[in-house]
Amino acid sequence: MRHKHGYRKLGRTSSHRAALLKNLTIALVNSGKIETTLPKAKELRGYVERLITRARLGDFNAHRAVFASLQDKNATNKLVTEIAPKFKDRNGGYTRIIKTRIRRGDAAEMAFIEFVA
Repeated sequence: MRHKHGYRKLGRTSSHRAALLKNLTIALVNSGKIETTLPKAKELRGYVERLITRARLGDFNAHRAVFASLQDKNATNKLVTEIAPKFKDRNGGYTRIIKTRIRRGDAAEMAFIEFVA
């Protein structure tokens, strides 16, 4: 039984999972909307929302905290200066997941994840 387990392993080691979430976050920040599998989207949602909550402060320490997670200057700058200020008055729920299709080949459920506003 996996009651209150807390996160999805996604069939990867912990370092591979961390790299996957980081790369998906960078792609989401750069494009605003990405298509991925539903479990990855659900796992990404919590990761991104924590980063946005940190970035909403907009100060130097917020930049450092976000950069420590993303390791990408362009994505960090865009997240802190463009995306996070849009959510200044919103308490969570910064992303939306929309189920799209069943992928041919492995029948994986696919979904879009995008920013709300």
